[in-house]
Amino acid sequence: MTTTPDGVGADVAVHAAERGGAGGDLLFVNAAQVVTCAGPARARSGAEMRDAGVHEGWCVAVRGDTIAAVGPQPEIERAVAGATRVDCRGCIVTPGLVDSHTHAVFGAPRAGEHEMRAAGVGYMEIARRGGGIHASVRDARERSEDELFALARARLARLASYGSTTVEVKSGYGLTVESELKLLRVVQRLAEEGSGPRLVATWLGAHEVPEEYRGSAASRASYVKVLTAEMLPAVVQQQLATFADVFCEPGVFSTDESRTILRAARAAGLRLKLHADELEPAGGAELAAQLGATSADHLAAISDSGIRALAQSRTVATLLPGTMLFLGRTRHAPARALIEAGVPVALATDFNPGTSPTVNFPLILTLGVSQLHLSAAEVLIAATVNGAAALDLADRVGQLTPGFSADLAVFEGHDYRELPYWYGDRRCKGTWVRGKACHPSDLPVL
Repeated sequence: MTTTPDGVGADVAVHAAERGGAGGDLLFVNAAQVVTCAGPARARSGAEMRDAGVHEGWCVAVRGDTIAAVGPQPEIERAVAGATRVDCRGCIVTPGLVDSHTHAVFGAPRAGEHEMRAAGVGYMEIARRGGGIHASVRDARERSEDELFALARARLARLASYGSTTVEVKSGYGLTVESELKLLRVVQRLAEEGSGPRLVATWLGAHEVPEEYRGSAASRASYVKVLTAEMLPAVVQQQLATFADVFCEPGVFSTDESRTILRAARAAGLRLKLHADELEPAGGAELAAQLGATSADHLAAISDSGIRALAQSRTVATLLPGTMLFLGRTRHAPARALIEAGVPVALATDFNPGTSPTVNFPLILTLGVSQLHLSAAEVLIAATVNGAAALDLADRVGQLTPGFSADLAVFEGHDYRELPYWYGDRRCKGTWVRGKACHPSDLPVL
């Protein structure tokens, strides 16, 4: 295997270890490959996405919650003494995967809708029959905070078991002030517990127009007012979210409604995301670029003008191929066109009960190769560095570089291209978040 340079040479890595003192707390040794994804602490675009930094014979030293050194194993072992050695047994070490779009706090699954789609019932018709997002809203409103906490905690553990170490979690199944705050408190409690992945909370009160506000244009306007004048101030006052998101789609929130909500959120101090152009080209990507959103997500129906707008912005395009697969759609987001235009592309699971009920991030990497026509290096950059950039975390998360957070995943296999190859298989041998085990590992400790 030919390895690719990534700007982190052996001398730099060893010197970083020496500056740190006696050595790291953990030393990940005997890996077949270490994939560093090292480079600029920002979203990668174009040819930058083809360099994942693949190295054979390297190891990773961790001191406390930080990467202390990365480089050839003999040199790092000489420079780092007294660390606990984790024997990777010929596996692949990567940065922990960054899942930058999930809806992990919900109640019941919606398995019946899967059958309905197979019978030809469309997305909007399912909603008209009482399914879709509204079904999850009715369910979540009835559940206690403790019950939702227990359900989400177990799901996050499963996400970690597939290699995810940072997970964005949206609200959006409450759609009342009380219920949205309840969902976001669940995310806050999980983050404070600290036993699972790093969490980033997003307020998605504009996930859908609630049934009780769908009678007329005046009713819809009333809900937008609730969002901006009641719900948003409560979320901000209680410090429950970092981002605000809106489902900008015909039949959900119009471009004008989305602009109103997002401008209010930005004025209140939240950063911005958009569900954009998922089913129809509706100007969501253009709006994301105009408002300086951190990411525009979905984009399966993005227009050429939307691609041009994103290319002229700093907005990350977060693609969710698992959703289109599960919906039975043949049209996926134009990943190659986005990359060729210079747009940084991230991948995420969109884990949710209705349209992407998967915790398997490596499966999304498979779809990134087979459906979006990305290379193995490109999907790894999309799932690490660019996922971190989609959460404004690229300065500390997403690469194995001295000084970055010690978030690692170890996968069974000898070649990094096996990560998207073994589709559907759970090959993660362990994850570490801030230097602490997140998904239990059976790798021997020496």
